[in-house]
Amino acid sequence: MAKLTPRSEDYSKWYNELVIQTGMAENSKVRGCMVIKPYGYAIWEKMQAELDRMFKETGHQNAYFPLFVPKSLFEAEEKNAEGFAKECAVVTHYRLKNDPENKGKLIVDPEAKLEEELVVRPTSEAIIWSTYKNWIQSYRDLPILINQWANVVRWEMRTRLFLRTAEFLWQEGHTAHATKEEAMEEATKMLDVYTRFVENFMAIPVIQGAKTESERFAGAEETFCIEALMQDGKALQAGTSHFLGQNFAKAFDVKFTSNQGKLEYVWATSWGVSTRLIGALIMTHSDDSGLVLPPNLAPIQVVIVPIYKNKEQQNAIFECANKIVDGLQKEGISVKFDDDDKVKPGWKFNEYELKGVPLRIAIGPRDLENRQVELVRRDTLEKSYEKIEGLPMLIKSKLTEIQQNIFQRALDFRNQHITEVSTYEEFKDVLENKGGFVSAYWDGSAETEEKIKDDTKATIRCIPFEEVDLKNKTDFYSGQAAKYKVLFAKAY
Repeated sequence: MAKLTPRSEDYSKWYNELVIQTGMAENSKVRGCMVIKPYGYAIWEKMQAELDRMFKETGHQNAYFPLFVPKSLFEAEEKNAEGFAKECAVVTHYRLKNDPENKGKLIVDPEAKLEEELVVRPTSEAIIWSTYKNWIQSYRDLPILINQWANVVRWEMRTRLFLRTAEFLWQEGHTAHATKEEAMEEATKMLDVYTRFVENFMAIPVIQGAKTESERFAGAEETFCIEALMQDGKALQAGTSHFLGQNFAKAFDVKFTSNQGKLEYVWATSWGVSTRLIGALIMTHSDDSGLVLPPNLAPIQVVIVPIYKNKEQQNAIFECANKIVDGLQKEGISVKFDDDDKVKPGWKFNEYELKGVPLRIAIGPRDLENRQVELVRRDTLEKSYEKIEGLPMLIKSKLTEIQQNIFQRALDFRNQHITEVSTYEEFKDVLENKGGFVSAYWDGSAETEEKIKDDTKATIRCIPFEEVDLKNKTDFYSGQAAKYKVLFAKAY
């Protein structure tokens, strides 16, 4: 088993090696696309299950819409089309045929050209709102609260497993409402759902805020976001919720008769998170020994490794291990008893440490005699010996402790890497030598925002939701009166 490149030496290389060596994903034969392997997909399934439960608790239903969007529909909402145009994959033909000049090869059949080109969805607002037109006539048809689990394609030039790929998995919510207030309430409610999920299940602290106009989702009137900080000091957008106003309703002529009998345009939201959350999970918690997974999302929460020299010891240890498995499963704990005799216990220890299993139990002949097990925590690598009696409840408590500990560790790191600056020199120094979020006053102008981005590659990650006294405050770059206090960072 190859050792990982230390994070301090090459963070990007460490990340890629970790994804591949843990069997989470690998690059595919399609440029920029990935194969999500069983271990990585198991984490996504747990994320999916928790989010899906939370969506349904807030009244949403799942549906599915086509992968292909007719170009004329895609063009209907101008800002949305312009925003995604450079990333679109387009289907122009529907058939291949044998190449008469090259036996065994295929060519595109020029006679099978589509009457209208199809965009492979980079996002689904266009196809969904063209459908909603048929679903909505009256205020009685509203609200519509739909979520879709799907894949999308955005033709990225520079890709990285999970973080940025040409095709990725996600969920996208698309809701329709009778009033602006109801739509705005929906957008903020779903941001809160994402916040609870990311903090309580992924153990990643986030900052809620609004995007600047230049950073908004194409076609949105407001974009709300949650921003997280990775160990290398770069920010990562962990989720977005968009108030779309009536832009898509007007583009697709979606109107309803209100309870006052007036014909009005519908109000809309959309919101989504993707498999890039797995990248966030890796980069927030993991170390030079491998993954560190929060127990609430770990595919295997506890692994049991037996240690024996002969058949008699094996039988006794297996009997004990199986009883422990039964006890843990009754408590709803995901446990694996690794009874594979083709590899040595030391190899297994390294393997499960690499894979980030929160707790490892080892049972040898002496442990059996003492009615105890060796217990190792992945977050601290702390070893202890625990009595077999009462082990399930102890394990349950330890898993809760680990979940809280890795959240607190990430929170402490994040808080230590929020630096307030008042001058541009300070700003550049923090970006270059410390990293993290830089808190500063901004004059609200796109010109200032763009100049800072061009000069430093740092962007305004969000305008945090907090009351700020702006009296006598000036922009650290332009010297003009401040309109907002914002967080800058370099980002993924």
